[in-house]
Amino acid sequence: MINYKDSGVDIDKGNRFVENIKKLSKDLPKEGFISTIGGFSSLFSLKQFGCDSVIASTTDGVGTKLKIAFATNKHDSVGIDLVAMNVNDIITTGIMPTFFLDYIAYSHVEDKVLEDIFKGITEGLKQANCAIAGGETAQMPSMYNEGEYDLAGFCVGIGKKEDLFKGNVKEGDCLIGIASSGFHSNGYSLIRKAFFEIAKYKLDTIVNNKTLGEILLTPTLIYVSTVKLIKQYIKAAAHITGGGFIENIPRCLQGLGCEIDTKTIKTQEEFLLVADIAKLSKEEMYRTFNMGVGFVVVVDEHNKDIVLETLQYNKIISYPIGYVVKEGGVCLK
Repeated sequence: MINYKDSGVDIDKGNRFVENIKKLSKDLPKEGFISTIGGFSSLFSLKQFGCDSVIASTTDGVGTKLKIAFATNKHDSVGIDLVAMNVNDIITTGIMPTFFLDYIAYSHVEDKVLEDIFKGITEGLKQANCAIAGGETAQMPSMYNEGEYDLAGFCVGIGKKEDLFKGNVKEGDCLIGIASSGFHSNGYSLIRKAFFEIAKYKLDTIVNNKTLGEILLTPTLIYVSTVKLIKQYIKAAAHITGGGFIENIPRCLQGLGCEIDTKTIKTQEEFLLVADIAKLSKEEMYRTFNMGVGFVVVVDEHNKDIVLETLQYNKIISYPIGYVVKEGGVCLK
């Protein structure tokens, strides 16, 4: 049996670093910030500048999913991932994304690779109804292997204070999970270890009528339009990224906990295959992957049905996955 740490990713170390950042940055200016470090997105009020608007901002990358893009020589879908990982964090606040900047670093890649990456970025931005404000392309000889690159994104959303989710989460509120398209952009260090090192699969190995390469490059879903459909009912939201259910859902529960009925989640076969190959425990899976749910919203129990009906009407797969409870943390049922 292996875990995410065995594949080179230490979630606990990341959490410790966040705590250290809070200490090291305690003497920096804080006026205007209405959020704390550790959220999905920062929130900055422009009240001191005579404006009632709020700025939400976030930054993220694609991670080692890029290794699959290098190996398959397919580079457009990771551009969508780059946008998705940022805009999906922004919308956990209730504010919609306004503009985006990209950073592409490489030693040497073909012009077409850069063009394909940006085609993906523009496709993601269309889905998110978000503008491109600029970016940076950095060529750094000898920094990366030939043909390899790294991506980072930065996104800003601008809205009014009343646009923010109220966050008045209470015991008994319902958690609704909105389906993912697969692995999205997290857990790829463990995924690659399971498929390529342990199982000895190849990128052209057929899994459920698709090549493994196709499955692993499926773009992260962008939930902007979905959240707009049900925004009036949402109290809080979580983007299920690195850290899975265990690390991400509590970030929006204001100190409360939740019970998750895992039997209600339609987990795609590829997650179960990784679990079988790597002999992962249920808790390790739910701490590493999205398990078929890429975004979670918290709604009042009496709004549960209308939210689910609205999503179903718009052909968006979703499930009632659990409830908010007093005890902190995530209890998997």
